[in-house]
Amino acid sequence: MRTSHKLWPRLALASGATVATLALITGCTAGSTTPENSSAPAETSAGEETTGGTTGGTVRIGFSGPAADHGWLGAINTAAIAEAEKFDDVELIVAEGTNDANLQISQVETFINDGVDAIVLLPTDGAALTDVAIQAMEAGIPVINVDREFSSTFAARTTILGDNYGMGVSAGTYICEQLEGQDDAVVAEIAGIDSLPLTQDRSKGFEDALDDCGLEVSNRVAADFTVQGGEAAASQLLSAAPKIDAIWNHDDDQGVGVLAAIDAAGRDEFFMVGGAGSANVMRAIQADDTVLKATVIYPSTQAADGISLARLIVQNEGMEELVENSIPRKIQLFAPVVTKENVDAYLPSAFES
Repeated sequence: MRTSHKLWPRLALASGATVATLALITGCTAGSTTPENSSAPAETSAGEETTGGTTGGTVRIGFSGPAADHGWLGAINTAAIAEAEKFDDVELIVAEGTNDANLQISQVETFINDGVDAIVLLPTDGAALTDVAIQAMEAGIPVINVDREFSSTFAARTTILGDNYGMGVSAGTYICEQLEGQDDAVVAEIAGIDSLPLTQDRSKGFEDALDDCGLEVSNRVAADFTVQGGEAAASQLLSAAPKIDAIWNHDDDQGVGVLAAIDAAGRDEFFMVGGAGSANVMRAIQADDTVLKATVIYPSTQAADGISLARLIVQNEGMEELVENSIPRKIQLFAPVVTKENVDAYLPSAFES
């Protein structure tokens, strides 16, 4: 088994630090001297800070995200609501999920007019929501940007991201380890929507990790993050490639269709790695009775983390074990590989496809 790669240690070092940081979000520092219900000015540069409005009483947080038409997005919403319910001092105002950027803009405008203390926003389109997020910041309402980045740093107090490039590196590194010494191995890739930057980042990370161990993607198809799209893309791939040693499928929701195509074709000469970390995939990994041997996490806790951080920002509190007493401007979550050996640690928080 390969124990190190040139790419992966650098990524793990950086990402691991943010994981450790996030582990601290439930620890708060007390002693704020900002008067209750006061508002701070919006952040205008990397060195100035929007802190929000209260040190006591109820923290009113507006939350808006896309429609939950995908298992991962449904889990994002569920986790955010569950996190808010943990705090007696948080009132969460949830806008209806939508894939219409104009409707989401109006939802944020409503939050601003209602004078919420903070906004947690997973934009359906980061660029389209940038201007209204800046309006919120200028109104003294800290915005926590989740998953899809705005076009301006002035649009958010804090940004919480998954690591799409890191997903590709994790998947590629795992496949390199399993195919150690097989220089002629056939590696296939079933991507998501190719026009999306997140898909491009995942593929780039995968390509870089494989290149590090002397392998490359021999066969590649793109799907669309749906069960039907996954099944169609996998059928196309299997027809084109009579022999495969390993497959990385970018998304576990579309992976339901991928597995259906694999079963229909009667193919089992390869192993497969999933992406995102759904519960059904983890159960298959746990049972060890399919070609699925691993998946790479893309955390569905990002909005939940946003709720916790929004509360701390509004209360002018920080993470107690950090020397710096302010919440970081950007947090990128790690993309770990889940296998049979560690699946029990990840299954309880996994989402259902």
